[in-house]
This record gives sequence, structure tokens and C-alpha cells, in this order.
Amino acid sequence: MKKGILLVNLGSPESPTPKDVKTYLGEFLMDERVIDLPYVARAALVKGIILKTRPKASAAAYKKIWWDEGSPLIVISERLQAKVQNVVDYPVALAMRYGTMTIQKGLQELVDKGVEEVFLIPLYPQFAMATTETILVLAEEIRQAHFPNLKIDHLPAFYNKPDYIEVLSNSIKKHLAGKTYDHVLFSYHGVPERHIKKSDVTKSHCKLDGSCCKTPSKAHEFCYRHQCLEVTRLVGEKLGFQDGAFSTSFQSRLGFDPWLQPYTDRTIERLGLEGIKNIAIITPAFVSDCLETLEEIAMEGQELFHEVGGKAFTTVPCLNDEDEWSDLLGKWINNWADSKVK
Repeated sequence: MKKGILLVNLGSPESPTPKDVKTYLGEFLMDERVIDLPYVARAALVKGIILKTRPKASAAAYKKIWWDEGSPLIVISERLQAKVQNVVDYPVALAMRYGTMTIQKGLQELVDKGVEEVFLIPLYPQFAMATTETILVLAEEIRQAHFPNLKIDHLPAFYNKPDYIEVLSNSIKKHLAGKTYDHVLFSYHGVPERHIKKSDVTKSHCKLDGSCCKTPSKAHEFCYRHQCLEVTRLVGEKLGFQDGAFSTSFQSRLGFDPWLQPYTDRTIERLGLEGIKNIAIITPAFVSDCLETLEEIAMEGQELFHEVGGKAFTTVPCLNDEDEWSDLLGKWINNWADSKVK
């Protein structure tokens, strides 16, 4: 069976205009795995409130980080695709969960090249309902409707793979080289607390009580919070960070329901008020820099830190299209392909 690869990232508006941002947000926020409310309640919230107020502000934020080539997330993902293609012998396509670069188009591109078996790679280190799960569910729906003879495998969450931790740690070390920091903050995209409990396959382990993420359980295979904390722990150990000099927080909360804590903005504020003058922020929930890293952290976070007395604010880029990262993806792809011929 001829094999092909589909890289899938989040997506982006077509342009940083309120109209295009509204279209994008409408698709994104109406996903039942992003806002997991019953359809009527979700539509009332998204279409009745959010899409009437948020597109203009979000468009202004996108405009601040937009590149001449287009959306940073898209441009970076395309660069990564090209580098991965250079290190594997299988056709590599790129798709987005939301927007016009659809998963269906990505699969069609591969099928048109004769591909019969696809290795789908969600570009998220950790599993979450609103990232990996929504990609896999949609891909299967598309396969059944349009490509019934196509076989799709996928890369599981790779947050704790030693080779991934090695690549991530090397990248962080490179960007922090020659400098000292009072504190290193690992900031991950937030999710509602209920998503953690919904993803608990044991239906009893996840209590968000501060200890369940450290207690071995089958639930950890799909526990976003555990997986984020593990990345922080593993990288901290790898790089020799001192206890108390690094921590984890969660950003980008929406609405009034409880989300994973501590919140990044409040953590930045607290650290500044406690006298921390020199901080570095790492965002390992993303492999590609995007609105949340370039604007929410690098711009808004820095402004907040300075307002409360902080001085030096450093953001570590995501892995983006670094050679070591594209080579690692190539290694995983080749390992998968080899496993299919044994």
C-alpha cells in the first residue's frame, strides 16, 4: 500500500480582517469539542454573543502579528512541511482543522498521488479534546464519507517521548543560552476543567486535586493537565532547572467556567509583584508560533510584566521549523512506515 503523511495544525483566518476572523472563529468555536455545550446553548453563546463582539478585537490582535507572507502559523507549518518532505520518501501534505486548508483537501491531495495508507500527525504534543481528538474524529468522518478505502493511522500524543523532550530541551537551551533568569514559566493553552474529567477513561481518577496527575493511571493517556505537567517536569530535569525557579501555568481562557489553573496572566502579575525582574516564558503546547504565543504572551504578557515592576521578559520560540524537529518527525514517519512492512 502506498503511504503518505498528513500534518495537521490548528488553522488561521484568511486575513486579519474582522470579516475573515469572524468566519474562522465561527467554525472554531462552534466545534463541540472546543465549546462542549449542547448545540442550542453553544450557538446562543457563539453566534449570539461572541461573534458580535470578539471578531474586531481578535482581528486587531492578528494584525499585530501578521507577516508579509501571511498567517505565521500557516507560513511556519508550510516551512515545516517542506523540511519534513526533504527527509522522507513519502508524499507529505498539510492541513488545518479550521479554515480553508481543510483535512479533506489534504487527504484528497494524497489520494490523488496514489496514497492508500495515511499517517496523520496532529501537531500537538499533548492530547486534548479541543486539539487532537477533534482532528481525529473529523478525519474519520471524512474518510468514511469520501475515502472509504483509505486507511488512516495517527501519531499518539508525544509529550513524554524521550526524543521529543531532547529536541524541545535543546531548543530551549539554545534560546536561553548565555542568560540567567529569576524564573522560567511554562505556559500551556488552557482548557475547561470539565474537559479533563470528560477525557478520563477511568471515569474516577481525575479529581484536579493536585495529586491525581502524579498518581499513575490509565487516565494519563488522555489527560491534558497531566501531560502538560510532565513536559514541564521532564524539561526542567533535563535542563537542570532549580526547584522553585520554574513553574506551569495556563493561558487563553474563555468564558466564566473554571479553567485549568494557575492562569498565566495572573501568574505573570504575581511574579512581578513578588520582585521577579527577569522572566522567560516557554509555550510547549504549541509546536508553531501563533496568535497565542506571538501576541498574547510576547506582547500582552510582556506589557503586564512591565506594569507590575518586571524588567526583562523573554519568550522562547516554539519548535517551528527547526532542523532537529523536522528530522525527528522524519524519524517517526520512517519508523511508522517500517512497522508496516514487518
